Amino acid sequence: MPTPRSIQRTYLLLMLGNTLAASFIWGINTIFLLDAGLSNLEAFAANAFFTVGMVVFEVPTGIVADTIGRRASYLLGTVTLATSTLLYVLLWQIKAPLWEWALASMLLGLGFTFFSGAVEAWLVDALAATGFTGEIESVFGRGQIVTGAGMLVGSVAGGFVAAQVSLGAPFVMRGAVLAVMFVVAFRLMHDVGFTPEQGGRPLAEMRKIASASIEYGWRVPAVKWLMVEALFTGGVGIYAFYALQPYLLELYGDPQAYQVAGLVAAVVAGAQILGGMAAPRIRRVFARRTSALMVTATASAGALAVMGAVQSFAVVIAAVVVWGLLFAATMPIRQTYLNGLIPSRQRATILSFDSMMSSTGGVWTQPALGKAADVWGYAPSYLIAAGISTLALPFLALSRRQNAPADTVQPAAVAQPV
Repeated sequence: MPTPRSIQRTYLLLMLGNTLAASFIWGINTIFLLDAGLSNLEAFAANAFFTVGMVVFEVPTGIVADTIGRRASYLLGTVTLATSTLLYVLLWQIKAPLWEWALASMLLGLGFTFFSGAVEAWLVDALAATGFTGEIESVFGRGQIVTGAGMLVGSVAGGFVAAQVSLGAPFVMRGAVLAVMFVVAFRLMHDVGFTPEQGGRPLAEMRKIASASIEYGWRVPAVKWLMVEALFTGGVGIYAFYALQPYLLELYGDPQAYQVAGLVAAVVAGAQILGGMAAPRIRRVFARRTSALMVTATASAGALAVMGAVQSFAVVIAAVVVWGLLFAATMPIRQTYLNGLIPSRQRATILSFDSMMSSTGGVWTQPALGKAADVWGYAPSYLIAAGISTLALPFLALSRRQNAPADTVQPAAVAQPV
């Protein structure tokens, strides 16, 4: 029988591998798309189709995790993501038109949806089943620290390899690491505290879970308003990160300095490590989790506004550090709050639905902000992004008004299996 410690070790290893693979291209993705012949609008449209794929496939793959199993979902994700990543390299080589990038991006989104919801649901249920009594924010915080470490190594390595070899090389590296993660998950990741339904009809079982997920998710006001908030913060976060690559190269004065783009991603990674460490401490400052979320959301919008208002390389880097730290510190608190509101049986599906709402925000914000960057420049687009992100605050306040038990800070706010 696994122990809480072994479950946490496996979770951290999965988070490290996932992030390392993904982050090889985070520092150069936008530059890669522009080098393939796309405009700013087209590059962020391609990213938007990635989020369209996540919107379309989030709930279906979450249902897969809740019916077939979280381990199976993760394994499918590694295969799909590796395949679509290598397809990206092919499209870059042939200078493919936007519609081909759109299809490949949607396939890439499908790969990520097999991960989202499944890993977190696997962790929470396994910890509950093995008698974990610690602070769940601390576990998620360590996940953020490991994620930051993986991003730090991956983004620096990706930027260096892109400068020394080619912009396509980091994508090949991602595919190789995903192949390794398939083997790791196959050996170490087993569903604990969750038993997939046996003997039923798969489609009927999926419909039952989807219906229950709406009942326990969207129809629960505290959960619903938290998900609506993600419509504004999710897409802005994606744009803000990826637009930093060409924006900072512009401020730096050398459009070929790919190492700088990689180092920028590393700065965000370092901020994530610090944010993961700070999350439990920040949580203790507030009596309610929604209070912490509202304060950090306001400060994050302020950091985005500084990125647009002060066009200085050093100042923007400093604002990026603050923004990254706030994002990393917020996530464990938000994860704990959401998991405390939902039951185990529908956990992966509801978490996937939450991720889908965040991706839906990316569908409309990325093209809009990319167009703004084409017309007015990157700096004004960050000011617009800051304005959009403030629209999330009323919905956090609405979630807070529900006075849900999970909003009160407790040692381990995790909804038990039902």
